[in-house]
Amino acid sequence: MSRIGKKLLVIPAGVELTLQDREVTVKGPKGTIKIPLPAHVAVEFSADKKEASVKVEKEDDIKQRALWGLVRQLVANAVEGVQKPFSKSLEFVGVGFRVAVEGKKINIEVGFSHPVKVDLPEGIQAAVDKQILTITGIDKQAVGEFAARIRRIKPPEPYKGKGIKYTTETIRRKAGKAAAKA
Repeated sequence: MSRIGKKLLVIPAGVELTLQDREVTVKGPKGTIKIPLPAHVAVEFSADKKEASVKVEKEDDIKQRALWGLVRQLVANAVEGVQKPFSKSLEFVGVGFRVAVEGKKINIEVGFSHPVKVDLPEGIQAAVDKQILTITGIDKQAVGEFAARIRRIKPPEPYKGKGIKYTTETIRRKAGKAAAKA
């Protein structure tokens, strides 16, 4: 049984939640996110004098139990994102590897015969500082998916560590052929 689904979600000041047509809309200072609700999962809002909270309810069905914690966490991520945007940082490791943001496109040079150009999705911003690309946005899923899409262009290889990696990621290095002969 989900323990995440049982937790009450406290809504901070400045964030507004509305429920309309099986869709939760979260509005905050940084933007708006809409979350569709699956069938048989209900969201209850309660507003005290001190704080507002959200409780996710479910029917006693095994399939709905799986969605219970998911819905609660999606709403929690939306509440957090409209206050302070999520970000992922990618590091470009390799000789001649470059990245540049040109308007709504990211220009990536990672050793191919041509530069790779990637369009920025709606609601996602990118900034470059030397060899580090920082992707920010209010939707946690969209930020993570776009960062993974960029990383897939040239994943880090285990021998020299060249490629595109997350700044928090450590690459497990392998010994080369010279070490195998000894």
